Amino acid sequence: MSVIIRDDGFHDEDYLGEAVIDIAHDTKPEAMPGDFTGVELVRVGFPGFSDGRGFTLARLVRAKGYKGRLRAVGPIIADQYAMARRSGFDEVEIPDDLAARQPADQWIFRADWQEHDYRSRLKA
Repeated sequence: MSVIIRDDGFHDEDYLGEAVIDIAHDTKPEAMPGDFTGVELVRVGFPGFSDGRGFTLARLVRAKGYKGRLRAVGPIIADQYAMARRSGFDEVEIPDDLAARQPADQWIFRADWQEHDYRSRLKA
């Protein structure tokens, strides 16, 4: 099982559609889908929290014009939530065991990702 995380905390899986594209963490930019017409959910895989290629892939998906639901899938940690959101992800899906170690309050604490970023602090 897994847990879906959004800015307001933990959720159960609520996507019931079939129009899904899964993008592996090692997908080369030139191998990315060129058209997302009809796609309701794009899932980008993360093999581990130390592999950030999924963040770049999310930016590329958004740069190609995808406006739908974009989900990071894998053992991402709460400290990476702001980066995930800034990269274009709408939500994160983590395994149950990770959710048990990093409860919802740790993720919600980072849900103010738009207000607290290092660039804003540097400009101040």
